Amino acid sequence: MHATVNAATLERVLGHRTRFDARFGQYFDSLTGRFDLPVPSRYVPRCLDLLRDLSMRGGKRLRVVLLYEAARLVTTEEVPGLAEAALSIELLQTHGLVHDDIIDDAPLRRGGPSTYYAYRGEFPGHGATALGLAVLAGDLAGFLSTQVLLEAEAPVALRQALLGVHTRTAAETVAGQIADLERDAHALPDEEFLHTVTDFKSARYSILAPLTMGLLAAGEDPAPHRARLHRYARLVGISEQMRDDCLDLFGPSGEDAGAAPVVADKSTGADIRSGRRTYAVRAVLAAATGADAALVEAALGDPRCPDATLERIREIARAAGVDGRLKAEIRRHAEEAAAEAASWEPYWRAEAVEFFRSLPMWNVDRMP
Repeated sequence: MHATVNAATLERVLGHRTRFDARFGQYFDSLTGRFDLPVPSRYVPRCLDLLRDLSMRGGKRLRVVLLYEAARLVTTEEVPGLAEAALSIELLQTHGLVHDDIIDDAPLRRGGPSTYYAYRGEFPGHGATALGLAVLAGDLAGFLSTQVLLEAEAPVALRQALLGVHTRTAAETVAGQIADLERDAHALPDEEFLHTVTDFKSARYSILAPLTMGLLAAGEDPAPHRARLHRYARLVGISEQMRDDCLDLFGPSGEDAGAAPVVADKSTGADIRSGRRTYAVRAVLAAATGADAALVEAALGDPRCPDATLERIREIARAAGVDGRLKAEIRRHAEEAAAEAASWEPYWRAEAVEFFRSLPMWNVDRMP
């Protein structure tokens, strides 16, 4: 982002993050007064503590930034409902992370234990209890994400519109998670299917929903613009996902390795060990033949796959030019997203449009 976004914009983005984190902390401080807690339960307060810990523990807050910058497409004035929309989006993110880590049996998230593994550590020998509590923690975060919108200090019509976007997005994201599991049942998933999974699982709630909610809060009807907003969100989402998949296979290096805490909780090779047929894994499978293809298939889903085998898979991928093709695709989707954003100038403020035009190339700039 530093190469494509000016200093004033970077300062504004940092301000969005800083103000939101303070507001998020205040929200958790006030939670016990927002709904009745069963007393003298110890498990419920502990659940809230774990949700707070995960929610406040890092994260890029990209959704928050997009939400506030979407409102700036229309106005630079303070508008009602934005703060609550940001809280709802990040609580929905927490909900998704808790459940995602259960599905993936992931021990780490954002540099610390996942909620599921935190419970496993607190209830050794009682796996069903740990699993049940983790599922319920994710559910609670999801319900809180809707409650915060219902209590927003905003006109009723706006609250209802924001809630409509939120609930539709939540349902689409769950559908995307289901399709994500289906993806791994395909020997060689179709690339368009991977695009669809990315669209539903991440692009719609990470990009499209913040854009839509930001415009709503600023008084703009997003309905006539849904197609162009969705094109942008899908392209950025695909570029982001391809980048994550590429880094998981090949790993960060050089400048990126020293500046990429965003991938620190996902070890290189995790997708292969978990059997995930991602963009990068699909590309290797499509390129490999004979004994090389058999090696990759044998490694997929093996949690104890040796580092030496992973390195051999990387060698196979590099020899077939997989890394170069993936980077070219990441750039192509980012450039198409930038072009889509540039076409917004007839509709919204040019200075705000420029932010969205510049953002997709951040992916490319961060590639090692």
